[in-house]
Amino acid sequence: MQVFKFGGASVKDADGVKNVASVLQKVGYKNTLIVVSAMGKTTNALEVVIKNYFENKSELQSAIQDVKKYHNQILLDLFENDNHPVFKKVTTFFNELNAFFNTNKSPDYNFVYDQVIGYGELISTLILSDYFNTIGIKNNWIDVREQIKTDNYYRRGNVNWEDTQRLITTNFNTTVLNITQGFLGSDTNNFTTTLGREGSDYTAAIYAYCLNAESVTIWKDVPGVLNADPRYFENAQLLNQISYREAIELAFYGASVIHPKTLQPLQGKEIPLYVKSFLNPEAAGTRIGKNITLEPMVPCFIVKKDQVLISLSSLDFSYIVEENISEIFNLLHLYKMKVDVIQNSAISFSVCVDNVYNNLDKLLHHLKAKFKVTCHENVSLYTIRHYNQAAISQIEAGKTVLLKQLTQETVQVVSK
Repeated sequence: MQVFKFGGASVKDADGVKNVASVLQKVGYKNTLIVVSAMGKTTNALEVVIKNYFENKSELQSAIQDVKKYHNQILLDLFENDNHPVFKKVTTFFNELNAFFNTNKSPDYNFVYDQVIGYGELISTLILSDYFNTIGIKNNWIDVREQIKTDNYYRRGNVNWEDTQRLITTNFNTTVLNITQGFLGSDTNNFTTTLGREGSDYTAAIYAYCLNAESVTIWKDVPGVLNADPRYFENAQLLNQISYREAIELAFYGASVIHPKTLQPLQGKEIPLYVKSFLNPEAAGTRIGKNITLEPMVPCFIVKKDQVLISLSSLDFSYIVEENISEIFNLLHLYKMKVDVIQNSAISFSVCVDNVYNNLDKLLHHLKAKFKVTCHENVSLYTIRHYNQAAISQIEAGKTVLLKQLTQETVQVVSK
């Protein structure tokens, strides 16, 4: 068994869908599962739909129509006959989406988000499955929500491994190509959950673990894992191979090429992960595995934008001790802040966080009751693994450094 994951960029239009078929024909698809993301920027478009549902209902149907038109154009480009059953199947999904908005009673943004956002993956995989069958690549479409079970932590579901393992191993046909959705699962009430943004990689790893796959391949529009994001850094280099440990470090610090949770199940069963280009599928790409050294050994750069730096100090110049730190972390947990950097001294404590759930104002209000609080929004967090002085100088040039922290192998810089 091999597991392939194709992201949104690989299926952004009809040519992309055709190219995925070409990749499968070149590298082989016997005993294969492919995990597919929403097409192009569909997830962003559905986030606009959700925003309109809560804030501007007069624009809700217009936003849904934008998503529908985008997919309909891809259908028209792929299928010669607009009477093909796939058109009705896609329409059924949009009817389900509208029915949800008409009947939903929950004011919980995170719940609504998960019920809506998954239609991107459901529609994209349906289109691929029907197109592949049309051109002779016989396959089986799987609703991932029937196999990956999670708790009800909406937008960041935690996998119930026991139920998921049982459902996958008893409901999986290995004799044909299987196609399923990334990013999604369902809770015990069968409401849709999501595994976190970019969670399709994690989906591939979950299936690989449960099916004892030989390998996982993530197909991207880059040659493999690079030492820096080429959108932000010049002269990015291909990493030929990296260890699980190094990849987990890079993912933890925010490297977008690999989802942070993806590597843990793969490492548990020593399943190698390949990152390859869907534009050049026969190139070697990057191999991630056990006990292999970083090659080439170069600094690796990661940047996270739109971060929040919160600096606290005691009102009476008393020490920031264990009791204070425990209280601070309880509040960060309460308001669902993802912590990326921590720095403390005798009378101060600084933390750089992701405000994913938009709870910053509530957190600051709570903190100001006990601490002097300084907050910098829209800061950038730079992390360099295997740094040298030239690398540090490169990221500090022309910026105001608000926080800097060095360990033996890693430097982190928060700047404006």
